[in-house]
Formats: sequence, C-alpha cells, structure tokens
Amino acid sequence: MRVALIHYWLVTWRGGERVLSAIADLFPEADIFVHVADPELLRRELPGRNVFTTFISRLPRARRLYQKYLPLMPLALEQLDLRAYDLVISSESGPAKGVVVAPHTHHVCYCHSPMRYVWDMYHEYRAQAGALTRFAMAPLLHYMRLWDQVSAQRVDTFIANSQFVARRIEKFYRRTAEVVYPPVDVEAFDASRASEDFFLFVGQLVRYKRPDLVVDAFNALGYPLVMIGEGEMLSALRKAARPNVRLLGAQPFDVVRDHYARCRALVFAGIEDFGIVPVEAMASGKPVIAFGYGGVRETVVEGLSGLLFAEQTSSALIDAVRRFEAHAHHFNPLAIRRHAERFSIQSFRDRFEACVSDALLRSG
Repeated sequence: MRVALIHYWLVTWRGGERVLSAIADLFPEADIFVHVADPELLRRELPGRNVFTTFISRLPRARRLYQKYLPLMPLALEQLDLRAYDLVISSESGPAKGVVVAPHTHHVCYCHSPMRYVWDMYHEYRAQAGALTRFAMAPLLHYMRLWDQVSAQRVDTFIANSQFVARRIEKFYRRTAEVVYPPVDVEAFDASRASEDFFLFVGQLVRYKRPDLVVDAFNALGYPLVMIGEGEMLSALRKAARPNVRLLGAQPFDVVRDHYARCRALVFAGIEDFGIVPVEAMASGKPVIAFGYGGVRETVVEGLSGLLFAEQTSSALIDAVRRFEAHAHHFNPLAIRRHAERFSIQSFRDRFEACVSDALLRSG
C-alpha cells in the first residue's frame, strides 16, 4: 500500500509537527508533501524521508513569508498528483485536507482544528487588523471559508485531536470525527522533583493565550510567577509585570523541562484545541490551574490533576490560585503522572493505527 502524508509546512517543530512525526513512524515508507520545508529541520527531525514541496516553496522568501501565501495554498494543494497512492493522510489546521485524490484512494484527515481565522475567530482577527487588511480580509476569507467547507467533503474519514475539535468539525463541516488525542512525550519529563515556591506559565505571548490576564492576577496576588515564551506581547508584559513576575523569554527544552519539574503548578489561561503544555506539566507530576474551556477540559481532571476556573478573567484566576493554595497538599504527583500517561506517544500510535485500519476495512 502506497501512503502519502500531507502537512501544511515544516519550518518549525511544534505540536502539529510532532503529530506528523508520530504518524510517519507508523508509515516508514510514506512520502511527505508540504508547502514549504526547512532543509536543516528535515535533516534533524525527519532524516531519510522523502519530502516534496508545492509551488509555494518557489515563491519569493517563502520560507519566512509562507503564511502570506495562504490564498494560493488551495491551488497549490490541488496541483499535487496523488493518483499513485492508496492511502492519503492529511495533518490539518489549515488547508492541507484540500488535496484531490483518486477514486480508489482513502483520505484520512487528522484535524487539529478547522481554520480558526476563517471560522470561530474570524471577527477577533478582523478586529485586530489594520484598515487595509480588514478591507482585504472580508472577500478573501469569504472565498477561503467556501473552499474549506467544500474541501472537507473530499475527506473520507475525519480524526479530531479532541472532543472540542470534533464538535467544531461537526458544526462547520457537518461531518463526524473519531477522537485520537495528540502524542505527548511523557517519558521526557521528570515527576520526582520537589516543588519550589513559584508558579509557571509556558507558551507564546500572544493574545489568545491570555498572558496579560496571568500577569494581572499575579501582580495582585504577589506570588512568584515564572513565564517562559516569546511573542508580540513580551515587551508590554515586561513593563506591566511587578518584581514577583519573571519573564524569561524563549528558552530551550531543557530549561522548560526543569521549570516544569520544580514549579508548584502550571497556570493556563487560554483556549486551546487540545493543549500539550498542560499535559507536559502533568507528566512532570505538577497540577494545572486552567480556564475550563476547550481541550483542557479533556485533560485536566478537577481535584486529581488540577483545578479549573469558569471565567476568563484575572479575578477568577486569583480565586482559583487561592483555592489551589488551600488544597495543594491533596495533589499526588505520581497520580498526576499516571493520568498524563493516557496521552503518551504509544497511546497515540495504537489508537491512530486502529482508527485508520477500521476506516480502511469499512471502505473495502
């Protein structure tokens, strides 16, 4: 059986790329198709794999400006000749599922999320854009929305990365989806370290992750907080933060892992489709204090692996942190670690392989 894997781009190595790598391990002979690829990243993370790019990679400064070419990506995907493949697996949070396959080919889409900037977050993105961008966004994203909905019908089997995403697939595409949680390398984290006197935030410093809410809450609480990550809000947050809040910027994995192992708890205030960061903290035996909406409701179990707060406000977070302080002794690091093992790489491989096998059997 010839297999093709379709991904959006390979210029960074984050959660979506780790999913692609885990899928590629299941299909070692599969060819990989992306819009743009960084050769050094390929040598390091996907050595020896056949990786092909679309015409987007040949456009000016594509490796840095690839997102600017979004309007051309549907056309680029449809130019891929996939007639020789029996199974196509797309890894999707943009237009990757829009490939055209042969009648005998089964197309499985692992969907991280329907395109948020054309669906549920469209008005938020538009409100933050400049006047010229807003003017261009309306007709462009109207076209992308139509194409995205139509291209969803080309998929034979949808697999979602959470129940939260499965509900959005049903809402926007009118399709059902199996759920297979993304792989988290739980073995890379240490759950044996004693907690020290600081809370932790890990993630990009961008609006939807609400780092501003976290800074406001800990400014008021006065508790020690370490923030790891970079992004457009870094400078403003450093100006707003009081001395008890330390912003370290981007840090290598070893530093992040060390802070997971030593923190009292992870603070998570954004809305994620799944949310790998909370699972990494739990793999380190540390509880998570999270806004109770999105994928985190499927990973954080109240009273076992963390606490949830109901409103995305600094006052609600303050109340949750104080509630955690009153019950911190109830959280068992080993029990939290065992819970995180549900989301291991091996669990992902077993579940994903079973879903693909079932889909192929049903299709004959």
